[in-house]
Amino acid sequence: MTEEEKQHELTKRKFYKAEQEAGFVENHPKTTPQQQDAAYRLAFRDTDFLLREELRPVRFQLELLKTEMLLDEADIGSTLVIYGSARIPSPEMADAALATATTPERKAVIESLVAKAKYYEEARKLAYTASKCGLVEEGKRQFVICSGGGPSIMEAANRGAQEAGAESIGLNIVLPHEQAPNGYVTPHLSFQFHYFALRKMHFLLRARAVAVFPGGFGTFDEFFELLTLIQTGKMKPIPILLFGGDYWNRVVNFRALAEEGVINFEDLELFTPVETAEEAWGHIVKFYDLDC
Repeated sequence: MTEEEKQHELTKRKFYKAEQEAGFVENHPKTTPQQQDAAYRLAFRDTDFLLREELRPVRFQLELLKTEMLLDEADIGSTLVIYGSARIPSPEMADAALATATTPERKAVIESLVAKAKYYEEARKLAYTASKCGLVEEGKRQFVICSGGGPSIMEAANRGAQEAGAESIGLNIVLPHEQAPNGYVTPHLSFQFHYFALRKMHFLLRARAVAVFPGGFGTFDEFFELLTLIQTGKMKPIPILLFGGDYWNRVVNFRALAEEGVINFEDLELFTPVETAEEAWGHIVKFYDLDC
C-alpha cells in the first residue's frame, strides 16, 4: 500500500500521538523568548504546572490510572495482600539486630521484635504457597502477592513469591526519609505513590484475601480501614487472616469494643486469627473452594 493510499484509510489515525508531538517539540530549537518561557511548554510535559496545588485532582487520577493500567496489562486478576511491620527482622538478621542495642531499654524492645521474627517466616511461607498454586482464571493471574514494597514482613512476602518463581507487587510510598523497594519485588510491578489514599485503594481493588501480621500505625491504618469497608457493606467480605494472637490481644481489646456496644459481636467474625501460613492458606482455599 502506497503512502497516498494510506492517507485515505478510514481507520488510520489522523492526529499525531502525544509522544510524537512531544518529540517534535524536543527537536525544535528554542530560539525565541516565547519558546523559552514556561507558559509555552506542553502542559503534560510541564512538571512545575503538574505540581501546582490546583492540579491535585489530576495527580489523584494519574496515580489511580498508572497502577491500574499496568496491573491490567500484566494480566493480574486478583491479589493476596500482606500487611505487617517494617521493623521485624528476618531470622537471619536477628543477631545483627540485637547487636545494635545500646541500652537495656533498647535491648528489651529489640528482643521483642526478634521474638516476632517467626512471622517473617510465616509471611514468606504464605506467599510461597499462594504463588506456587499459580491459579489462572479467564487468562488472569489470581492471588498474586502484593505488599507495601518495603522491608521486614513486606520483604518476606515478596521474597516468598520470588522463591516460588512468581512475580509479586510492591506498592511503595514516598516518605521524607528514603525508602527503596525491597529487592524481591518484581521491577515492572514496583510502584511508588505520593498519596496514601490512592495506595490503600490499590491494595484493596484486586484483593481477594488479606493477611495481617503484627505491625504499627501503618498496619493498624490498613487493617482497620479494611474492617470498616466490610463492616459498612462498602466492600464484600473476603478472608482476613490475623497473624499473632498474643500480639493483637495485647494491643487491641476487640471484645471490649463489642462489650462497649461500639461494634457488634458479629463484627468480631470479620477476621480470622491464625498462627501459621498453612492455617491461613487453608482458610483461603476453603472460602473460595480452590483446587490448590
